[in-house]
Amino acid sequence: MILEDFIVIDKIGLFCKYGNFYLDPKEAVKNAVISHAHGDHAVGGNLNVYCTEATSLFMLHRYRKFAGGEFNIIDYHQTFDVNDVKVQFIPAGHILGSAMILMEYMGIKYLYTGDYKLQPDKTCEPVEFVEADVLITETTFADPQTQHPVAEAEILKLNSTQSNIMLGAYALGKCQRLISLMNEYCTEKRILVHYSMLPFVKIYEQMGIDLGKYEIYDRKVMKNNQTNMVYMVPPLVFKSYFKAINVVRIFATGWKHLQTGQEIQLYISDHADWNDIILTIEKVKPQQVWTNHGNGQHLKKHYEKSLVVKLLN
Repeated sequence: MILEDFIVIDKIGLFCKYGNFYLDPKEAVKNAVISHAHGDHAVGGNLNVYCTEATSLFMLHRYRKFAGGEFNIIDYHQTFDVNDVKVQFIPAGHILGSAMILMEYMGIKYLYTGDYKLQPDKTCEPVEFVEADVLITETTFADPQTQHPVAEAEILKLNSTQSNIMLGAYALGKCQRLISLMNEYCTEKRILVHYSMLPFVKIYEQMGIDLGKYEIYDRKVMKNNQTNMVYMVPPLVFKSYFKAINVVRIFATGWKHLQTGQEIQLYISDHADWNDIILTIEKVKPQQVWTNHGNGQHLKKHYEKSLVVKLLN
C-alpha cells in the first residue's frame, strides 16, 4: 500500500519520516540524501550526507570545511539503508554525479528524480529508468508548450558569428557541457573560462571527463583577438558586464524570459521538458505521480482520467 505521507514537504524540504531523512534539504539537517550538487539541492552543514562521489567533491569545493559532517559516498545501484528505508542512486543525466533516488519501504518503491534530463550529454552519466510505484518528479518545464531543442543543433548558432562572444552559463554542469559541445561543433572557437568556473572544470577532469580544449580567461588575449573568442562567465558576471563592448552577449538556458534581449538565443537546458517527463512516466510505470520543484498543474490535467497526480508544493 502506498503511504501518502511517505514524503512530506515542510520549510526545510522533502522529509521521509519513515527513514528520518531529508531529500535535498534547504537547511542543514541530521540526515541528508543529496541528488546532486547544485546549490538549491545541496546545502552545507548536514551531519550525515549520502551522495555520489562527484557530488561530494563539488560540495567539498563549494562549502570547504562547512560542507558537512560525515560523507557517505554511494555508487550508483548500490543499496544502502537509512534507518528503515532501503535506498539506491540511479543516474539522472542532469550533471556529473546527479542521481535519482529510489527508496523502498514495506515493499513499495518511491522514485525521487531530483533534476534530470534525457538529452545525451558526454559530460555526465546518462539517465537510467527504473520502475517504481510512485514517481516524485521535478516539474521545472512541465508545460506542453515547452520542448527543448537538440543541444547539438543549438550550439551551431555560435558559428553564425565570428565576433567575440560573452557566453553566460552556470558554473557547474552547464559550463562543462558547453565546453565539450563547442570543442566538437565549434572548432574555430577559442574558449576562455572565467577563473571561478575552473575548480568545477578540474573536478570533471579528475573524474575522468575529457572536455577538450579551453584556457583561463586572459584580458590581453581577449583584447588582442577580435574574432572567434568565447569568454564563458557565470551568471553574476554576465549580468554585471551588461555594458561590455565588442562582444555578442549570449546566455545558455532553457528559460525563455532569460533569452530576452540576447543577440543570439541559445536554448540549451539540463532539465527534462514536457515530452521527456511524459516519457519518464511511461518508463517508470508508476501508480501515482507526485510533483515537486515547479508547477504540476499541467500534468494533473493531462492525467486526470488515467493516473493519480499529487502536487507536493
